[in-house]
Amino acid sequence: MQFSSTAFKNGANIPVKYTGEGDDILSPLSWSDPPDGTRSFAIIFEDPEDTTAPGGVFTHWFIFNIPPDSREMPESLPKQSKLTNKAIQGKNDFGKIGYGGPLPDGTGPHRYRFTLYALNHLLDLAGDVSKVQVLDSTKRHVLAKEELWGIYPHI
Repeated sequence: MQFSSTAFKNGANIPVKYTGEGDDILSPLSWSDPPDGTRSFAIIFEDPEDTTAPGGVFTHWFIFNIPPDSREMPESLPKQSKLTNKAIQGKNDFGKIGYGGPLPDGTGPHRYRFTLYALNHLLDLAGDVSKVQVLDSTKRHVLAKEELWGIYPHI
């Protein structure tokens, strides 16, 4: 499975447009060739270098129950729990549903990670769940996992 964005290359700078200092919208994401048996996808976007966040990881966005025939997440999404394709967005660490772009605390550049999971089932969770609950529900169900990294602010 390959995972990428047309907005930036893996390990490169995230354009300002997709950050809290810009339009604060999701960068377009796409993937290909999921494993046989994929019944849904989940994506988590986080800053694993945020020393001010509990546990040192700040969750900017997560979504699950993305249909198995999906191969992309478009630029920007409505900030609502249930989407028309039946995917569910959870509450980020800003306390809001949907995507919240990178907005570092001034301690220097941070590396941000999108993680795509191909799962062999749908998660039986409501929209008002935490990232930890999503990760706990994916245990024993991950068929493949890919990461996409970006940097902000630019170095």
